[in-house]
Amino acid sequence: MSWIKGRGTIFFGPLSSSTDASKLAFMDWTDDGIVLSAKKHGETSAIVTLLTPGHGRHLGLVRGGGKRAGGLLQPGNLLKARWQARLSEHLGTFRCELTEAFAAPVLRDRLKLAGLSAACAMAEGVLPERQPHRPVFEGLLALIRGLDDEDWPSAYVKWELGLLAELGFGLDLSACAATGQNDQLAYVSTKTGRAVSLAAAKPYKKSLLTLPDFLLHPGAAGPPDDVIRGLKLTGYFLEKNIFQHAQKGLPAARNRLTDRLRAEPATQS
Repeated sequence: MSWIKGRGTIFFGPLSSSTDASKLAFMDWTDDGIVLSAKKHGETSAIVTLLTPGHGRHLGLVRGGGKRAGGLLQPGNLLKARWQARLSEHLGTFRCELTEAFAAPVLRDRLKLAGLSAACAMAEGVLPERQPHRPVFEGLLALIRGLDDEDWPSAYVKWELGLLAELGFGLDLSACAATGQNDQLAYVSTKTGRAVSLAAAKPYKKSLLTLPDFLLHPGAAGPPDDVIRGLKLTGYFLEKNIFQHAQKGLPAARNRLTDRLRAEPATQS
């Protein structure tokens, strides 16, 4: 298959239905897709995982997706992807066209790269295959597009909160679990995932997680220390409710993000 360049796009083969392969395929769809990972397969191909709005986390083989496609298939890039297969349960093949190259601009910024890598790894690690979760796709795309904003680490934590909610494990931060009041909320119960006020928390502090104030206000951002506390909070519940059931821990890329935030303020490049 030929390597084609033109008008700012890079892709493998046409996305049109006029190819010989399409005459053989019974399954055929086209969707947007954020690259979550690309793993070499054979000498020249790659198995690519995309997050799509209409088809969820989806895998497919990209022929010719080896070294030549390294830039195209970088995690975080937005593609237009066409998937074809003889049967729905088959791996199938992707034909991919680059829509927006988000990966390249962050390669020289270690903190932003850590954030991008963590988000892609988390989406790949927690989402079931081929089940649409449009809010997660839209949230991830917004997060990636906002990596140039100074407050993107706070947005990342809120994206993980949304991830928990979308998968049925949302935290209830609306009022204190003990009193029903919504003032001075400062902790979260590790058992229930509900907020606890400063006063009600006194006898149980050791078994509670800190609730950063910025998580209580839409659009608010927190300082680096609060972002790290937020990552500890969301990480605890993601690990407890999802990763432990799969007998694994948080992705290494997620841990590297926390380490990177501890090493340098989020406002630095």
